[in-house]
Amino acid sequence: MKSCLLTCKELNVVCPVEECRNWINYESDLNCTLEAVNKSGCMTLRETAERLQISFVRVKQIEDKALKKISLLFDKESI
Repeated sequence: MKSCLLTCKELNVVCPVEECRNWINYESDLNCTLEAVNKSGCMTLRETAERLQISFVRVKQIEDKALKKISLLFDKESI
């Protein structure tokens, strides 16, 4: 767990550092994706979209692109 998240938990405040790559605008999770995963575990694409404040369709597009990249990596390794 990142030290900034630990600090936010100790002080019981939401993360103010919007430049952090783990920052999301979701105060229930202290504005941190790491805390969202710690609290919620696996999430559906709809839950992810809600937390990131983007559409379900956009989350699905991102998932599809990531899976394609992973597939290409596996294909290269088997050559």
